[in-house]
Amino acid sequence: MSGRESLEITTISKVKLIPFSRVRSQVTEFPVSQNGVRGLMLDMYDFRNDIWLCHSYGGACRNFTAFTPAVNVLREIEVFLKRNPSEVITIFIEDYVEAPMGLTRVFNASGLTPFLFPVWRMPKNGGDWPLLSDMVRDNHRLLVFTSRSAKEAAEGFAHEWGYVVENQYGSKGMVKGSCPNRAESAAMNDLSRSLVLVNYFRDLPNFPEACKDNSAQLLGMLDACHAASGGRWANFIAVDFYKVSHLYQLVALLFQKKQLVTL
Repeated sequence: MSGRESLEITTISKVKLIPFSRVRSQVTEFPVSQNGVRGLMLDMYDFRNDIWLCHSYGGACRNFTAFTPAVNVLREIEVFLKRNPSEVITIFIEDYVEAPMGLTRVFNASGLTPFLFPVWRMPKNGGDWPLLSDMVRDNHRLLVFTSRSAKEAAEGFAHEWGYVVENQYGSKGMVKGSCPNRAESAAMNDLSRSLVLVNYFRDLPNFPEACKDNSAQLLGMLDACHAASGGRWANFIAVDFYKVSHLYQLVALLFQKKQLVTL
C-alpha cells in the first residue's frame, strides 16, 4: 500500500487545503479522522483473485509486498464519509488492476460508489471546479483519480493527468529551485489541467530527515512549483511522515503568506 501524507490547497472560491496521506504498508489504520488526513495515494493491484493495496515493483503484487485487500481501507473511508457529512476525500490510484471492471467492483463492494464525484462534472480545459459547498450538498464527496486513461470511459474513474499536473516524485524531484513535471504529467505550466500536485519525498523513506524535508525545504519547493505552474499554488502536497515537523503550521503559514483560506 502506498500513499503520501499531503495537503490539498485551494482558494476559497474553488479548491481546498486538505492533508493528504501517502500511506505505506506499515500503517494499520486509515488516518483520516484523528490526524486530519483527507486524501490518499493508493497503489492497487490484482492479487489473490481480488484487488489489493500493495507497494511493489514490476507491475505485480507479491506476498511480501502486499498490504491488505483494497476494500478494507475503502470501507473505512465509507464509514468516515457517513459520519462526517461535510467532509470531502480525494484518492489518487496508481492503477495496476487489469481485471475487467475491477475498480468498479471494489468501490461498489466498499459502499463508496454513491459518494463519487461524477466525471461529467469535472472541468475540462482548466475550467473551475464546483464549490465545496456544492459537492457537499450533492453528496459528491469523493474524488477518485486513476493513472489508467482507459478507465475514464470504461468505468467512470477520472484519468489523473487529464485534470492534474504533477511534479517529479522521489529524490529527483527534491532539487532546490526546480520543479519539473513527472513523465506522465503534462508540463507544470499547462493551464488546461486545473489542479496542481506537488510531491516532496525521498526515494527511500528517511524518518530522521523528514523534519527538515517537511519544513522550510518544502516551503521552498512550493515556491518553485508555484513559479513553474504559471503562478498557481499546489492543490495537493504529498510528503512522507506527515506527523513529523510542523507541517500543519507550515500550511497555515502558506495560507497567510499567499492569502489563501481553507474551505
